[in-house]
Amino acid sequence: MTPERSQKLWNVLNKRQPNLTVVMENVQDPHNISAVMRSCDAVGIQDIYIITTKVPRHRKFGAKSSSSAAKWLTIHAFDSVELCYEALRKQYNKIYTTHLASNAESLYSIDFAVNSVALVFGNEHEGVSELARELADGNFIIPQVGIIQSLNISVACAVSIYEAFRQKQVAGHYNQPALNAAHMQTVMEQWGLIENEEV
Repeated sequence: MTPERSQKLWNVLNKRQPNLTVVMENVQDPHNISAVMRSCDAVGIQDIYIITTKVPRHRKFGAKSSSSAAKWLTIHAFDSVELCYEALRKQYNKIYTTHLASNAESLYSIDFAVNSVALVFGNEHEGVSELARELADGNFIIPQVGIIQSLNISVACAVSIYEAFRQKQVAGHYNQPALNAAHMQTVMEQWGLIENEEV
């Protein structure tokens, strides 16, 4: 690895945000998943969660859409909503699903600068499951004024996490490293910045 490449990876690593994540539940199209991954990488999300209870686990993702983003992210795969949420609760204090409901709040009312947030996006046709909604802290919607009132999952995710990015940037979250020592060590090994010292 060249010094320039290494420095670029260090710069990216120091802006990773451990208090923001994206969860995809039963998303069918691997190209949608890859597009989401690319957006996550762009705003400094390191860990993403994929739940597959109604679709098979994806073996690979659309390389053209991801531009190899998957190799720079830590992907947590679950075949149970309950187990995934159990893992999320250890890291994030708020879980919001995207669901058009009477009690849904606007994306812009979520305080990403204060809360540690997981955003759950559902299947292209059925949306987020009832169980995922029941176990979450609430639903959010992206304000729209068009007729269709829906967005492709990858677009909806990009809009949502860029609002988080805006809030966190204003709050100065990207001005200093945010990963704790253990998390940083894990990512550095994954990226090849240091060698895994386990025997």
